[in-house]
Amino acid sequence: MISYDDILAWVRRFAAVVVENKSYLTDLDSAIGDADHGINMDRGFKAVVGKLDGLAGPDVGAALKTVGTTLVSTVGGASGPLYGMFFMQMGGAVLGKEALTLEEFATAFEAGLGGVLRIGKAEPGDKTMVDALIPARDALRAAIADGASVSDAVARMARGAEEGMLATVPLVARKGRASYLGERSAGHQDPGATSTHLLLRSAAEVCAGR
Repeated sequence: MISYDDILAWVRRFAAVVVENKSYLTDLDSAIGDADHGINMDRGFKAVVGKLDGLAGPDVGAALKTVGTTLVSTVGGASGPLYGMFFMQMGGAVLGKEALTLEEFATAFEAGLGGVLRIGKAEPGDKTMVDALIPARDALRAAIADGASVSDAVARMARGAEEGMLATVPLVARKGRASYLGERSAGHQDPGATSTHLLLRSAAEVCAGR
């Protein structure tokens, strides 16, 4: 099971990882975007962490929805709506749950991915966070089908995201600010796919350390 405390630990861990990688994410974004991805994500997750202690708990879905609504209200650019929608849709899928089975976590993940796809209109290969989310979803589903433990399944999900992130390097961007560069966007790793990998790697680290 993935507990309420695990979910909060995941969000806190990612907030710390964003601080550690703020300059890295911004540098990636400076090559093909607005040079603000790390700055925006840091601001948003600092605000999220400030909300966590005030949560009533132990409702996993309500906590995830709070993460999402906080991101929408504090993060600029495309990151706020996309990450906000991801967490809000995840939360909506598991409202009232005090802990999640792997299947429930996967269902919530798919709901979050669906929200990102709806508002971002991106497809695989467009050089966006979707290129990390989809292989992560597929790896998680494959792990569940294999009967993997929680820690192994979430680790495989994170590795799927990493593979998807690395695969964005040669792609030509077809969405967002990066798409304005055309062929010049090739050769650069997508910052949104990178932060997505860091998000899911943070989940794997929490599950491994329980």
